[in-house]
Amino acid sequence: MWTNFTEFLTIFVNVMIDRIVLSPYYLVLAIRNMLYDKGILASRKADVPTICVGNVTVGGTGKTPHVELILRMLGETEEWSGSHLAVLSRGYKRESSGFQQVTDRGSAAMFGDEPFQIKKKNPGVTVAVDKDRLEGCRFLASPGELGKSRTGRKCWNRDFPASDLIVLDDAFQYRKLAADLNVVLVDFNRPVFEDSLLPFGRLRDLPGRIFKADALIVTKCVQGMTQEEKAGFLKRLHYTDFDPVTSTALNRRGVRQHVFFTYIKYEAPKNVYVTSNPRYFYAKKIVLFTGIANNIPFRNYLSDSYKILKLFNFEDHHKFSDRDIRKITDIIRENPTAAVVTTEKDAQRILDYVGMPENLTDRMFYIPISSEFVTGEEKEKFRELLSGLRRS
Repeated sequence: MWTNFTEFLTIFVNVMIDRIVLSPYYLVLAIRNMLYDKGILASRKADVPTICVGNVTVGGTGKTPHVELILRMLGETEEWSGSHLAVLSRGYKRESSGFQQVTDRGSAAMFGDEPFQIKKKNPGVTVAVDKDRLEGCRFLASPGELGKSRTGRKCWNRDFPASDLIVLDDAFQYRKLAADLNVVLVDFNRPVFEDSLLPFGRLRDLPGRIFKADALIVTKCVQGMTQEEKAGFLKRLHYTDFDPVTSTALNRRGVRQHVFFTYIKYEAPKNVYVTSNPRYFYAKKIVLFTGIANNIPFRNYLSDSYKILKLFNFEDHHKFSDRDIRKITDIIRENPTAAVVTTEKDAQRILDYVGMPENLTDRMFYIPISSEFVTGEEKEKFRELLSGLRRS
């Protein structure tokens, strides 16, 4: 009873904040979405099929590992195996501008940490960055258009095949582009209807926008999650009549929607630097630094195996400074047998730092992660959605 009352109070307070304190922001979002939903503002489709992986919050839902999951699954389908796949991202906080093809010879600073990571892990996939998603899709679908456009001619590397399908990383709020399949992610640990709009919460869009998705994925779940637990969580998102056989549920607008659940799979540690000494993998004490939206699951996972001597918690997409490195170095001097651990995304950016001390490069490693469906049945249902996309 107390839990239900607490949840009710949380939701009530958040609604009051959104509707009263943040009413101008709320109204702007509501009017903008209404104009697109009614067709008053136009949305256009790309020349090739597109899959949008997005959310309604500011980071922390696991977009990058889900983009990588979708790429793996597309390669396993009869329809898309052997096709030219592409990923298009904005490239948040990158130093380059306009449309650029991401190459593994670049850097996180040049292209953004997430696109750079995706390219390094998927060398056969064309990865590009462009703030203008319509323009980016046009160039990816027809590379010859690059030479015909003033912005296209600024692309450093124009050598890539025409894309058959494009995965859009974080484009759910880019309403000018109408994706063929919209996949929206919600963090299991932070239900969107129990959150508030920025700056009081982490919502950057109205929580009801999740009902516009073709597929909802609840991320960061417990691996052995039961059907009852799934149905219980969906109720907090205003879904009813959860059907685990079809992986669907009824949203509060009366529309039956695909719903899936995934968990984080942590993999074996890897060197950040080629000179790193693998013996530090077996250290029992670590210094942990992260620059991601939510490091709690990662920190909890590591605390099961290591004693965390010190945690440095930087903001998302943080650019590491001399001061940051000195802080880490000071802890290592006091604990010479400890290792230094970071996330896979942070590992892309730390490589941009010039002059890393040797006593850090030889003991620094990261933990790769991937997203996996809680059940094989859910994975098969999601694969059917991917296979249902048709070539243009």
